[in-house]
Amino acid sequence: MSISPIELQDADPRTGVGVLDARLTHLSRQEFAREFWARAPLLTRGASDFADLFSADAVDELISRRGLRTPFLRVAKDGATLPASSFTAPGGVGASVADQLDDTALWRSFADGATLVLQALQRTWEPVADFSARLGTELGHPVQANAYVTPPQNRGFDDHYDVHDVFVLQVAGTKRWIIHEPVHPDPLRDQPWTDHRSAVEEAAKGDACLDTVLEPGDVLYLPRGWLHAAQAQGAVSIHLTLGIHNWTRHALAEQLAQSALALLRDDPQMRRSLPLGTDGPADELGIVRERLIAALTETDPAPLFHRTRRRQARPAPLGPLAQLDAVDRLAPDSQVRLREALDARLEGRRLHTRVGWLDFQEKDLPTVNRLLGGQVHTAHDLGLELVERLLRAGVLVPAEQ
Repeated sequence: MSISPIELQDADPRTGVGVLDARLTHLSRQEFAREFWARAPLLTRGASDFADLFSADAVDELISRRGLRTPFLRVAKDGATLPASSFTAPGGVGASVADQLDDTALWRSFADGATLVLQALQRTWEPVADFSARLGTELGHPVQANAYVTPPQNRGFDDHYDVHDVFVLQVAGTKRWIIHEPVHPDPLRDQPWTDHRSAVEEAAKGDACLDTVLEPGDVLYLPRGWLHAAQAQGAVSIHLTLGIHNWTRHALAEQLAQSALALLRDDPQMRRSLPLGTDGPADELGIVRERLIAALTETDPAPLFHRTRRRQARPAPLGPLAQLDAVDRLAPDSQVRLREALDARLEGRRLHTRVGWLDFQEKDLPTVNRLLGGQVHTAHDLGLELVERLLRAGVLVPAEQ
């Protein structure tokens, strides 16, 4: 029996509703992909109420009560990032770390006009983490979430571009955004705006292609490379930036090259030493090029691509005590489901996930295949032995979790 590779793709199989269309763009995924993805900015007025994701209270709690450390926060003012030593301090008795956030220092910086940047909220704030995971699943590209908290009439950064696409979600206050066309379209991760500083500064003096004020509930999508600067208006501005770390053709080329080089390690001709007295590569380059082209044609970069993608995000949180209780109480009527954001993929008899891989007997493959749909199942329906194994591996979780 042969099972084709299947991936969990539905952002929320329980409802069938995606966050891209329902809360960010009011466009179908197909419309967004055809008209805007990696092409042009998109402004969506009144896209959603984001109070369930983030708020001023969330900012205060994260800074003053969560014991966050750098680099979970940056501070910027007048286009410059302040040194971490200016807003961190030792954690006190029982917390022997020297770089926890100092809420008093941060208050003083904020009152002086600095922007607070809470980074990687997909790791520290559950509502944002869940939202980011769903969006990443829908887009097929990993998502990072930052919050920017800017005092009235201030801005943290000068005109610049990002090396990833962004969705800007205005949470509170208002912020004016000025957008200019790219000076370096579709920049790669190692091509920051500072490599084109003079061109960016010159372009920012020209006419903007978009000059608008975002109000709470508005969403702005910017493809990577588009120049932007933003300034808070008459009140504190809080916005979330969902950074989409795009997979590119160049990244696929890197995966292909790595896979080809790995294949050439098994070629005895390629492992041979160059002749003594070799002055340069000219004599050998023809042989190397020929075998490299053959390896590029023969190799399959898909396994390396999927391994790399799995490493770029984390699965949904797993409570060890709740999981142990689920194992101890396992009964035929126990309800379980696939853990979210696992990037689960069945290839032959092996299930690959972000928490490792598992091999299965041929008879279990149809059952494992059904699990990838994300629906709730009873242990009796799946088989108690298989369910216990997958609970212990952290692949299945109790349905109520």
